[in-house]
Amino acid sequence: VLTLSRKTAKILCVAAVGILLAAYALFDPSYWYFPKCPFLMLTGWQCPGCGSQRAIHSLLHADISSAWGYNALFVLSLPLLALLYAPVRSGWLKLLRRSVWLPRFILAIVLVWWISRNIFI
Repeated sequence: VLTLSRKTAKILCVAAVGILLAAYALFDPSYWYFPKCPFLMLTGWQCPGCGSQRAIHSLLHADISSAWGYNALFVLSLPLLALLYAPVRSGWLKLLRRSVWLPRFILAIVLVWWISRNIFI
């Protein structure tokens, strides 16, 4: 059994994210070597995450309008994710993270996005 210290695990995680971001910056995800959405392939409907890979690629190239067109919810969620993962010891952000309503609210937003993007597109 391999055990890693927290510091080593964080370093590996940051390295993995860096490698993925480099891959998305260098290569267009609409080509064959990036994974395709199985839900879209099976049903023809877009899942809440459809277009996120192309949106990441567009954001890394500072093309916000294209990223918005690929997946607007993903673009809107990035500042919230950054805020939720920011290191905080006390205050309203810590209370927000511990709230039982936050996951429910996020789930409701994702479900509304999922349904609306398949109805209005």
